[in-house]
Amino acid sequence: MFTSVDYEKFRALRITQMALHFEELLKDDGNDHRTPEDLFLTAAASALETRRATRIDKLIAKARFPIPHASIEEIRYLPERGLTEVRMQRYAVHDWGADPTNLLLVSPSGGGKNYIACAIGIAACLNEHSVHYTRMDELARELVIASGDRIAHQALLNKLSDVDLLLIDDFLTIGIDAAAANDLFTILDNRDQRLPTIIASQSGPTYWVETLPDKVAADPIVNRLASRARTINLGAVDMRRLQAKEERARRDHWE
Repeated sequence: MFTSVDYEKFRALRITQMALHFEELLKDDGNDHRTPEDLFLTAAASALETRRATRIDKLIAKARFPIPHASIEEIRYLPERGLTEVRMQRYAVHDWGADPTNLLLVSPSGGGKNYIACAIGIAACLNEHSVHYTRMDELARELVIASGDRIAHQALLNKLSDVDLLLIDDFLTIGIDAAAANDLFTILDNRDQRLPTIIASQSGPTYWVETLPDKVAADPIVNRLASRARTINLGAVDMRRLQAKEERARRDHWE
């Protein structure tokens, strides 16, 4: 078996996990009939899968999803929601790095935009894409705070410009000031035709143009978001109310 000196060498080569898998295979009497080459390749595959799982866990944690358990498999396809299972399964395996097309999720409050956005974002992480989730009010606040430090401000703009998938929830649910709107334009312009953005909102592009404070910047911001975007209109089903009603029924709730 391997010694502590051996493991120091493995750590230097960054193959400690592979060595551990290999040692476990050697200790298993059921593998006596297998060749060393076969065991070596099995250990390498196991180590790579462990490394991939760790990388995915880090991507999901770094994205800061408010619903970290959201899953495309758990989405409910009610007829009124404008969703199809085929379309969502495509998003489950979508190569965001190869397709810069934006996605707009639109519905009134309670329509399930937040869950679907998180589910798509987590699926992107499972495919090893970097994702950044933020609400519009949080993003505006981050930009204002960072604006006091030129280096920190530029670093934030660079991060949001270069992440594989940027996901902005509650888009323009509340207004933003002109400085935040200008920064938003910079981010979207940097991403335009290069990297995709997902927008979840209670309203659509027409309202966004009217709401943005800088009318000169409003048209190019909305143009970069909506001109080459896929749109999912989730309809008026209040999923929050529906789920609460079903939960009361399951628990034999009384009032």
